[in-house]
Amino acid sequence: MLVKRKHAPRRPKAVRTPTPGDELSLTSARRYEAFGRVMAALATEADFIESCRDLTWWRGADHSWHIEWRDGPYASEVAALLAEQVRDPGHDGPLVTQAGPGHPGSAVLDVMGVRFELRAIDPMGRARVRARPDFWRLAEALDTTRRTNTRHPWEELLGG
Repeated sequence: MLVKRKHAPRRPKAVRTPTPGDELSLTSARRYEAFGRVMAALATEADFIESCRDLTWWRGADHSWHIEWRDGPYASEVAALLAEQVRDPGHDGPLVTQAGPGHPGSAVLDVMGVRFELRAIDPMGRARVRARPDFWRLAEALDTTRRTNTRHPWEELLGG
C-alpha cells in the first residue's frame, strides 16, 4: 500500500554571516592558511619529517599554533627553514618573521600575523641527524646509485 506523506514547505536556509568570534571569520581563515603553509613547508623537508619523533601540533588558547617534536633538528633551525620556505609570489615582504629570540629548544615565529611556537624536545640538530648512521633514513634507503663496501640500508632492514 502506497502512503503519501505531507511535508510542510521548507523554509529557505538563512545565509550565515561570520561574526568576529566565529570560526568562519577571516582572521580564523588566515590562521588556518598560515598553519597550512607551515605544514606544507615542513612536509617538503624529508630530513625534518624522518628525523622527528612524536610530531604534534595544537591550537593555543590565544589562537596561536604550537608545534612540538622529539629528537630531530633544533627549533632555531626549523625557524630558519620556515623563514626561507614560506613565500608568496604576490607578497612583497617576508611572510615569516621572528617574534622572539630563537634557542635550540624553542623559537617563536610570526607567520602571516599568526604566532607559532616551535618546541624541540631533546633535539640533535640537522648536522648530527644527517651524520647519524641509521638505516631508517628514507633518503639514504632510496639512493641506489651509491656504491659502497657496506651493506645498503634495505639489506640491513631485510637481513639480506
